[in-house]
Amino acid sequence: MSVTSNLQSGATERIHGAQWAVLVLMRLAIGWHFLYEGVTKLFDPDWTAAGFLASTKWLFAEYFHQVAATPSALAVVDFLNAWGLTAIGLGLFFGLLTRTACVAGAGLLALYYIANPPLIGLGSSVVSEGSYVWIDKNLVEMTALVALAFFPTGQVFGLDRLFLAWRLRRLEQSGALYVNMSEPSKGGQSGRSAPVHQPLVGPMRVRRDLLKGLGALPLFGVFAYAVLRKRQWDSYEERHLLAATEDTDATSGATIKTFNFSRLKDLQGTIPTAKIGDLELSRMILGGNLIGGWAHARDLIYVSKLVKAYHHDRKVFETLRLAEHCGINTILCNPVLARVINKYWRQEKGQIQFISDIAFQGDALKGIEVSVQAGAHACYLQGGLADPMVMRKQYTEIREILAAIRKHGLPAGIGAHKLETVQGCVEAGIQPDFWVKTLHETNYPTADLAPEYDNIWCRHPEETIAFMNDLPEPWIAFKILAAGALKPEDAFRYAFKNGADFICVGMYDFQIVDDANIALSALASAQDRRRPWRA
Repeated sequence: MSVTSNLQSGATERIHGAQWAVLVLMRLAIGWHFLYEGVTKLFDPDWTAAGFLASTKWLFAEYFHQVAATPSALAVVDFLNAWGLTAIGLGLFFGLLTRTACVAGAGLLALYYIANPPLIGLGSSVVSEGSYVWIDKNLVEMTALVALAFFPTGQVFGLDRLFLAWRLRRLEQSGALYVNMSEPSKGGQSGRSAPVHQPLVGPMRVRRDLLKGLGALPLFGVFAYAVLRKRQWDSYEERHLLAATEDTDATSGATIKTFNFSRLKDLQGTIPTAKIGDLELSRMILGGNLIGGWAHARDLIYVSKLVKAYHHDRKVFETLRLAEHCGINTILCNPVLARVINKYWRQEKGQIQFISDIAFQGDALKGIEVSVQAGAHACYLQGGLADPMVMRKQYTEIREILAAIRKHGLPAGIGAHKLETVQGCVEAGIQPDFWVKTLHETNYPTADLAPEYDNIWCRHPEETIAFMNDLPEPWIAFKILAAGALKPEDAFRYAFKNGADFICVGMYDFQIVDDANIALSALASAQDRRRPWRA
């Protein structure tokens, strides 16, 4: 028997069944991953690639940042991303146009890698899960897809097999494909044999092809069931909360019936960035006091415990992720919060940077070491430490602290609640890489209370504005809301208009989108400010 044309010969004859099984399983696993990533993005109305694009620092970073800051372009990218992942996942899962799906998937993963590669000096300074210096899960999965592109696994187990069978039948019907078997002459005598055409595609072969072509359907049912159950689980708390509030009297009850706040779809753009040295920071920085439980609540003594209970690790992750989606790429916090930030990097693949105030058990040098080991991107001498040090004229110690920070290659700053702290350092010839100074108006009721009350943090705002105006270093303004006494619309505009290069704002998750939009408006209105932008 000789086969004139057989489209299934070649590689399929050189690989054993067990080897094909392994290749098919690898294709199904990667297809499951792609399909899950795509479907979850399609189901999530708040998902956007803005945070991912805004955090890019390597090739084409400027282009990615421009896309993240342009709503129309971002909408196209989000659409292509979600549907592209879904289509590639379906192709790999069902073995349909398998080679095309492999190539397209490898190309998409290459874009992910280029946007945020795990290179030394880029991204977070600690190893995150799936990212191991130059190699990350995107590169590994991309390599696997490139390898799969060379093997027709869809013809072995997938819909490509049905298309192959259809082509074989068409070729056979046209006479271009047949098996030539020799039949001896009548009477059993030797002589010229007559060709007998035997069909290649019989009923048994059709059924076998059908089973192997549609073999992924049961597994897809498992996938759909798992995704549906997960969505039901994720929405369990929300559904029961809404059911409970529907029975609440919104007029006379102690609990409001509904609580609406802006979602990512309401975001008007992403926060722009600027540099302190080589460190690129968003103009609005997330403050860490609320997350850490350090709430300045005046006479409300229970608030610190309340906000700490609210900010369990999962809520912190949600807050940081939402901040990143809005283009807020940095959090300013105490070394104590390094644990949850590192956990966010490892488990959530987050990219947010953190500036440490090095106030660790009252020991600034120890705080530097703890912060550096935790992956801090910059450090500064917190105002609670710097204010009394300047009062005691400990300028030598301040210089040593700045030198210790810079020894690790990080920008070094000085924080201050009192203007005298900044003035004293300037007079002593100390030049930090940046300042962290309070700034807010004093036109709120409790600002006139006695000094010992926790109610005011910038007692001389006009003098602060005038003095900071002539300093060449970038300025991060904090306590700009006077611990919640001022409206963000007024406070953000006041800070940017009067010289702040960055603002540090403590925010709950439900405030972030609104605050991002307010910050964008405040930045737009501050272009004619007196102090030049120093970052």
